[in-house]
Amino acid sequence: MNTRMRRAAVAIAAGAMAVSLAACGSAKESSDNKDSDSAAKKGDDIKVGLLLPENQTARYEKFDKPMIEKKVKELTNNKGEVVYANAKQDASLQNQQVDTMVTNKVDVLILDAVDYKAIAGSVKKAKDAGIKVVAFDRLAEGPIDAYTSFDNVTVGKTQGEALLKALGDKAKDSQVVMMNGSSTDPNAAQFKEGAHSALDGKVKVGREYDTKEWKPENANANMEGAISALGKDKIAGVYSANDGMAGGIITALKAAGIADIPVTGQDAELAGVQRIVTGEQYMSVFKSYPKEAEVAAEMAVKLAKGESLDSIANDKVDSESAKGVPAVIVPVVSLTKDNIKETVIKDGFYTIDEICAGKYKAACDKIGLK
Repeated sequence: MNTRMRRAAVAIAAGAMAVSLAACGSAKESSDNKDSDSAAKKGDDIKVGLLLPENQTARYEKFDKPMIEKKVKELTNNKGEVVYANAKQDASLQNQQVDTMVTNKVDVLILDAVDYKAIAGSVKKAKDAGIKVVAFDRLAEGPIDAYTSFDNVTVGKTQGEALLKALGDKAKDSQVVMMNGSSTDPNAAQFKEGAHSALDGKVKVGREYDTKEWKPENANANMEGAISALGKDKIAGVYSANDGMAGGIITALKAAGIADIPVTGQDAELAGVQRIVTGEQYMSVFKSYPKEAEVAAEMAVKLAKGESLDSIANDKVDSESAKGVPAVIVPVVSLTKDNIKETVIKDGFYTIDEICAGKYKAACDKIGLK
């Protein structure tokens, strides 16, 4: 999701934002001016709608929601309100949740889409109601006003490069399985693109899957199919697009008697970090959720108040339906057992006691995590 691997703290430089407004008749101009005037008069008493896609992945409820709520409060002298809903991986439900946000007259939406295409009509509905939309973590289709995420292609490339490093000299003679994310998630396509850019021509991909809804149980079933098709002695490693799926994959590998092969991940979930400590999982991708959440909250508050994003947005992105969208892209870091202290512990994601609790203490001691 980034340009190059750097530490998770990111300096956000101010960038120029070019805004192009097409004249669509005097009635439309009058409506636009009215919306603009209304937004400009907004003070700290704003209502921010927060729509997150699912609760299978720990990050959304553990990090994103509380961090966005905290930052909105900070930026509005404790007067701003965050109205929250989670779609639980249901695109139709998320469309209904947007309708509810429109009915409740929120001033701005922070939207992490379940299905980036299916949400387009709802984004337009919000826009028509004068509600600005910040696409969060995924680039939703429709007339969005801002976007923040990680460099998704770089995430995939980072995972692919890590897998090659783990395979070492035997990579060229090895066969791997690729477990990509959901086909309804634009991020998944970019992770896949980045991973292929690292792996293609350097290792054989024996089987490759797009995993429905990112669910660990679906990844588990896919992995069982791959083992059956390829043979348990013919798989040297697994590209997994995130930690949740890595858990399902590793369960399948264990059941088949396959051990000591590298499995990638993403999100630095606690269970994923613990598997890295024990050696069951080779790596994850550490992403600074605090920075991403902070940026989303800053964008939302400014848009709700009718203020420019020039001081925040240092980039622009294009979707299929919106061009030149002001954006902030946050860096990522490859997380292995060698840099746990410098990443998730340093940034306050977890404590050593949390990671090394119970059965993990001996493995932590072995790698010097004390």
